[in-house]
Amino acid sequence: MNPPLEQHQAEIQQNLRSWKAKPLLQKIYAGFYDRIVTLIDERVPGRIVEIGSGIGNLKSRLPRALATDLFPNPWLDLVCDGYELPFCDGTVSHLVLFDVFHHLEAPNAFLKEARRVLAPSGRLIVFEPFISVCSFPVYGLLHHEAVAMGKTINLTQTLPRPRAYYAAQGNATRLFFRKETPGWPANWNIFHNEAFSAFHYLLSGGFSKPAMYPAGWIDAFRNLDASLSRWPRVFGGRCLVGMCSKE
Repeated sequence: MNPPLEQHQAEIQQNLRSWKAKPLLQKIYAGFYDRIVTLIDERVPGRIVEIGSGIGNLKSRLPRALATDLFPNPWLDLVCDGYELPFCDGTVSHLVLFDVFHHLEAPNAFLKEARRVLAPSGRLIVFEPFISVCSFPVYGLLHHEAVAMGKTINLTQTLPRPRAYYAAQGNATRLFFRKETPGWPANWNIFHNEAFSAFHYLLSGGFSKPAMYPAGWIDAFRNLDASLSRWPRVFGGRCLVGMCSKE
C-alpha cells in the first residue's frame, strides 16, 4: 500500500535541512538547473511553472518560474495538484518537473492536463533519475523510493481522488528511453532525450546520506561524468527530456 501524501511534506522538510547543511549538494543542483535552462524557449508566451517544487531551488536559476507543490510552504507561489492545474487553457509556456515524473502514478493523466494548459509550442521539461547498470544499485539500495522496473505503469487518462504517495524511480527510463510502451507518449513530440553519467551526484549521498567525496573534488567528478556519458546504458545516472504537444 502506498503511504499517505503527507509523506511528501515530511520529505520536503528533511530536504530543506540537508540543503542548508550541504554546500556540495547546492553546487550539484546548480549544474542540473543549468541543463534545464538550456531547454527554455523564451519566444513562447506564458508563465514558466514548476510542478512539485519541493524546497523551491529552481528559482535560484529561473527566478520568474512559478513554484508550486501539494502543501503550502513560505517559498512557494501556489499550492496545486499536477493532475488539476489552476491555469486557463494555453496560458503556460513551460512546465518543469524536477524529480517529479516518477511520483506520477498515472503519467498520461498528467500529460492530458499539461497539454491543456500549455501554449502552442509550449514545452514540458522533465529531469529524472536514469536507471543504468551502474546507477541501479545506488537507486535501489541507497534510496528509500522504489525503482520498480518490473511494476506495471498505470497509463489510464484519469486518476480519481483520493490519491496516495507514489514513487517509481525507473518510470522515466522505461517510458522515454527503453520505449516499453510503443507509441508513447501519444500526441507529443520529444525534441530532447538525453541520459548522462552523474557520479558526482550519486556519490554525493543526495539529501539523505553523507557525501563519499569532498566538495573540492566536484570538478574532477564532473569531468569524469562528461567522458562516461558516451555510454549512458552502463554509466547513466540522470536524464533530461524535453517535449512539446503535437499541433
